[in-house]
Amino acid sequence: FPAHENMLFGMGNPLLDISAVVDKDFLDKFGLKPNDQILAEDKHKALFDEIVKRTKVEYHAGGSTQNSVKIAQWMIQEPHKVATFFGCIGSDRFGEILKTKAEEAHVDAHYYEQNEEPTGTCAACITGDNRSLVANLAAANCYKKEKHLDLDSNWELVEKAKVYYIAGFFLTVSPESILKVAKHASDKNKLFCLNLSAPFISQFFKEPLMKVMPYVDILFGNETEAATFAKELGFETDDIAEIAKKTQNLPKVNTKRQRVVVFTQGKDDTVATVGERVTMFPVVDIDQNDIVDTNGAGDAFVGGFLSALVQEQALEECIRAGHYAANVIIRRVGCTFPDKPDYH
Repeated sequence: FPAHENMLFGMGNPLLDISAVVDKDFLDKFGLKPNDQILAEDKHKALFDEIVKRTKVEYHAGGSTQNSVKIAQWMIQEPHKVATFFGCIGSDRFGEILKTKAEEAHVDAHYYEQNEEPTGTCAACITGDNRSLVANLAAANCYKKEKHLDLDSNWELVEKAKVYYIAGFFLTVSPESILKVAKHASDKNKLFCLNLSAPFISQFFKEPLMKVMPYVDILFGNETEAATFAKELGFETDDIAEIAKKTQNLPKVNTKRQRVVVFTQGKDDTVATVGERVTMFPVVDIDQNDIVDTNGAGDAFVGGFLSALVQEQALEECIRAGHYAANVIIRRVGCTFPDKPDYH
């Protein structure tokens, strides 16, 4: 089945990734660990100004969901604008860069623009093979359902889609927007996909997460997120296949489709529920020396998976496409990719 415009819908936190090579003194000055992911605090305000003044700064459109839909579009290539993306930015220079980057990636981005907060950013401070990530959500945190999602022109784009994907990170911003989209997908027998995204989502945003869960057709996560989710729900097992099975059997509104659970485990096999069974899918072999940067590998896996899913391919094929995309991304700095995929 060929893909068509606006077939894939994503909504999340658009962040501009600003990466620069820094030295240990820079990390120490801002109290950063060489390999970490944190949310910015007041003491990091100056970091963003300072990193931009560095000689070689690279800008990439980022944010988990936006990365995934961008990769899906890259895998599909033609037609353009198969992927729609909603999120909130500021009316500023970084917002303009995000718009340009989304256009270059041929993603149909419709941002909610506001003046209260600047565009969200994620500083990637690179030292050798390590990168310390500092995210400042800012505008991304200001997405409003009634100011954007509910507008007729925007909702029409939601209705055009067949597959929906939202990273769990967005549960901290607008759970009501997620629910509206999830219920639409469920009512119309379309596919709604969610990602567990990070252990803190299951721990501190369990209530909104579990409100959305009955509408989830495909759930993504990695081994750490799966373990935390199982613990929070009292599954009393740390066996990943068992966790996948129990997660599949959680209550579901649309009974026409059985829930699919897909857990990645880095270089180890990806675990997925196939009908009543749990199956292991080995990832593509890679020489450790070829790994440049594993950040973005999870987003890329989902992007590859979604590209096959919108073309109505079998689960096995979706996972194969996901493994391919992740394998490409980990050989490069940031969530970037060559001009064209070399995928058959």
